[in-house]
Amino acid sequence: MTLIWTAVNKIMKIIISHDIDHITVWEHNKDMQIAKFIARMHIELVLGKISIKEFWLRYADIFKNKWNNIVELIDFNEKNNIPATFFIGVNNGLGLSYGIDLAEKYTKMILSRGFDCGVHGIAFEHEDDIKKEYDTFKNISGQENFGVRMHYLKKNIKTLQKLARAGYIFDSTDYGIKNHYKINNMIEFPLYIMDVYEIEGRKKYQSTDLEKALKSSIKKIKEAQSLNMEYLTMLFHTRYFNDSFKTWKDWYIQITKYCRSEGFEFVNYKQIIRH
Repeated sequence: MTLIWTAVNKIMKIIISHDIDHITVWEHNKDMQIAKFIARMHIELVLGKISIKEFWLRYADIFKNKWNNIVELIDFNEKNNIPATFFIGVNNGLGLSYGIDLAEKYTKMILSRGFDCGVHGIAFEHEDDIKKEYDTFKNISGQENFGVRMHYLKKNIKTLQKLARAGYIFDSTDYGIKNHYKINNMIEFPLYIMDVYEIEGRKKYQSTDLEKALKSSIKKIKEAQSLNMEYLTMLFHTRYFNDSFKTWKDWYIQITKYCRSEGFEFVNYKQIIRH
């Protein structure tokens, strides 16, 4: 019996999460996000990274005033038994400009669909500001226990301790191939695979194709397996589950399909904590 349990226990579990950086287009009417986006899509078209169809679909999204695909991702995850966690902002920062009214609307919708939702944090230095974000989300979500991931993975040497003191039960800001660890009463689940790094690399635009992105991601998954990692965390931004970002959408569909084909179980942060 012990040998059977050991073998089963070694099957790696996959934690999927989604950051919500944008909800509408016109929330960015006072920053440079729209201009940067238009410049980026022209660069990607010239470099042959996107098709003419994708290019015009991106223009169409601007006129539709829609820069999120939260419902579409929920539908896909529900159909494929992926209990993903969504991280939503309750404060504004670089590239994140939607208001608390939209944050509350989508938080309640996500929770009503049976998916978990936590904070996409902005404040990472001052403890009072960190606690304010925690309290704001607690109020709009009606939840007592929830987690956080910092926007752009921003942190300093004291950020994680401050997040723990604020009351978060988990965080997924630390980046790298590391096992989860505890900080006071908070569990840190390091992030290892992120769509942006796999498809953009260190550039500000798409720098690779689907085949190379999948190859890179699968290599990381196999590396985690070889190190007997118990959990592997993966991030896909809600904005990219759309045919206007075909490489991104196909990457998410195919990498989750690969995980299922390998027999990995999809879990979320809270399921692990409860277990």
